[in-house]
Amino acid sequence: MIKTSSFQAQAQFRRHFFLFSLLLSGIGFLFYGVPELLAQAAPDVLADGDDDGPATMFDNVKQAGLWMVPLVIASIAMVALIVYNFIQLTTAKFKPEDLKMALLDHMANCRVRSAIEVSSTSPTYLGRMMASALPNVDATDPDTLGREGVEDAVAEFTIRENRMHMTWIGYLGVIGQIAPMLGLLGTVVGMMGAFNTIGTQGQADPSALAEDIGLAMITTASGLIIAIPSVFFFFFLRNRFNGLVAGCHQDMSDMLDASHQAVNADQAMAKIPEGLQAG
Repeated sequence: MIKTSSFQAQAQFRRHFFLFSLLLSGIGFLFYGVPELLAQAAPDVLADGDDDGPATMFDNVKQAGLWMVPLVIASIAMVALIVYNFIQLTTAKFKPEDLKMALLDHMANCRVRSAIEVSSTSPTYLGRMMASALPNVDATDPDTLGREGVEDAVAEFTIRENRMHMTWIGYLGVIGQIAPMLGLLGTVVGMMGAFNTIGTQGQADPSALAEDIGLAMITTASGLIIAIPSVFFFFFLRNRFNGLVAGCHQDMSDMLDASHQAVNADQAMAKIPEGLQAG
C-alpha cells in the first residue's frame, strides 16, 4: 500500500513536470523559433541588396537592445522559480506515505514518545510539524489529550514555515505583474522615438521608423509572454502548496483522533447499548 501510494505520487509529479516542460517548450518555440512573429514590416536587407528574409523573434529581441535586458532577467528568474518550486512542492518532501503510516501506528498505540522520535528525524514538512506539536500532548487529560495546545503549536509552525514557501511562490506573482510594465515602458520609449523621428524629419520614411516601432512591439510582446506563464504557475503552485499543507493538517488530526480513540476505547464500548456490541 505504501509503495503504491509512493508510485502514484511520483507519477503525479512526473505528469505535472511534463506539462510544465511542454508549456515552457511551447513558449520558447514561439518566442525564438517562429519566423515573422512580430517581425518588422520590411524584411532585413543585406549590404549587397539581397533579401535576408523575415526576421525571427530572436532577431527582434537582439534589435531591442538594452530594453530587453530586464525582461530577459525576468524570464530567467521565472523559469528558475518554477523549477525550484516544482522540486520543493512534492509529496515526498511534505507528507511521505511511509512517515504518515509510521506516525499513525505509533499514535494509534499511544506511543507518543516514539512518534516524536520518528518525526524529529524526518526533514519533511509533516515530520517537522509533528515534532513541534506532539510534545504538547497532555496524557493527563484523556478527554482531549491536550488537543488545543497541539493545534496551537501546529498553527505557529504553519505560520512560520509557510512564510518561506509562499515567499518563493510569491515572486512569480511579482514577475507576472512587473513584466507587462517593463514591456509597456519599452513601448512608450519606442513610440517616443518614432514621434521624435517624425518631428525631426517631417514625413519620415517608414524604414526610419521601423526600429522605434519594432522596439515598441517587441517589448510589449515579451512582457506578455513572460507574464502569462508567471501568473498561471503562481496560482497553480500556490494551490498545490495549500493542498499539501492541508493534507499534513488532516494527517495530524487523524493521528490525534486515533490516539483519542485508543485511550477512550473502553469508555466508548461501555456506552454501546446491550445487544449491539457483538455486531
